[in-house]
Amino acid sequence: MEEDTGSLPQKNAFSEWYNEILWRADIMDVRYPVKGLYVWYPYGFGIRKRVYGILRDLLDRDHEETLFPLLIPENEFMKEAEHIKGFEEEVYWVTHGGTTPLDVKLALRPTSETAIYPMYALWIRSHADLPIKLYQIVNTFRYETKHTRPLIRLREITSFKEAHTVHATWEEAEEQVREALARYREFYDLLCIPVLISRRPDWDKFPGADYTMAVDTIMPDGKTLQIGTVHHLGDHFSRTFSMTYEDANGEQQFCQQTCYGISERSIAALISMHGDDAGLFIPPAVAPVQIIIVPILVKKRTDEVMAAVAALQEELQCAGYRVRTDSRDMRPGAKYYYWEMRGVPIRIELGPRDLDAGTVTVVTRRGEKSQVMRSDLNTSLAAIVEGIKEDLQRTAAEHIKNHLFFVDDVSGLPDAVGCGVAAVFWCGDRGCADRIEEITSASVLGTDVGYEGIVVQEGDCIICGKPHSVVTLVGRSY
Repeated sequence: MEEDTGSLPQKNAFSEWYNEILWRADIMDVRYPVKGLYVWYPYGFGIRKRVYGILRDLLDRDHEETLFPLLIPENEFMKEAEHIKGFEEEVYWVTHGGTTPLDVKLALRPTSETAIYPMYALWIRSHADLPIKLYQIVNTFRYETKHTRPLIRLREITSFKEAHTVHATWEEAEEQVREALARYREFYDLLCIPVLISRRPDWDKFPGADYTMAVDTIMPDGKTLQIGTVHHLGDHFSRTFSMTYEDANGEQQFCQQTCYGISERSIAALISMHGDDAGLFIPPAVAPVQIIIVPILVKKRTDEVMAAVAALQEELQCAGYRVRTDSRDMRPGAKYYYWEMRGVPIRIELGPRDLDAGTVTVVTRRGEKSQVMRSDLNTSLAAIVEGIKEDLQRTAAEHIKNHLFFVDDVSGLPDAVGCGVAAVFWCGDRGCADRIEEITSASVLGTDVGYEGIVVQEGDCIICGKPHSVVTLVGRSY
């Protein structure tokens, strides 16, 4: 790891800040010699481990985790024409086994529909086999030709959670879409990240889907980041892969399906939403180190302080906290800087004065300092952790509020999209959408918007004036 020297760029210079924070805070090393592939540092991987641990816990309520192969035979991959058209420029192909040309080329999965659904077709026989709700967390590969960015736009997505469900009816699959979106809301609430949910326009839906629901958040520079998608697939893929079941009347029916995914963009959002000019700020739920103990040493009482620190660490670990002690031979201020950069939510300082007073000094990542009686520490910490979560939620909600603008006049669109996301009324016509995009150099993101800050859902189209047009998000995206 490189030595951390110099000051971090301010967060309002977001692109520079983001690139710097990844290595300064030990998240990822971008120097791997293949464009678009990056290496997780152990500390960053610790964040990933806990973020995906939450996701697993949410899905394991009624899903089962599985694992399908990375390699997909060309003949299976090419079966679904619309789906392939959406990915044909992004596929990596394996053409040789050693020096021997393969009889059938193998695709490195860009997504797993064509790997999973031929197997589903073998497994499903009757309505008694339904529903199927499986998920996997895997790497996927896409030959990304745009500007790559760690965690945001990759050629190897290292942490792709994809769920694939199968149902008897279209309505049951639609209910699964709603359940998946509710699960994603819960996931991001635990990460203290507000989200905007919308239905993508038909020209921007997942290839082969009946419709796509997207989960977005607004980054510090006002651009949106898509951090989750849920697709209602209808019977599109089941017809391609002969996925049928025998219903209660003994008749063969095509299955109805959904799929939905989250990638390490969730961690990009976590870093970007909560970080500040001093570095990361990791919510306690997913922080690899929740509490860092910094001993304040005086020569004559070093052994006494270190014994108290060891007892404190053991006590906190037994209480369920992830705790470390920084006993390096460094000035306390340098240690504070180091752990602030890495976003540790709580620092405890313990020195001779604290021992004499029966207290510890507790400092939050936001810099709020308090003297806490040693005997009351566990109770106080529980309240402090809850306060940190509420602080992060409040700050993030304020960020979204300050970057989401309701615009009812076309002249205001460019300025709104220039610093955030515009909510407008749109009639659904592609020509009006093209005009919006021409005016803003941004994209029509979606309709059926789910966000508590948007109450009015209908009005006159901002372009053609057609009444009963629906609220639509417009913004620049990563």
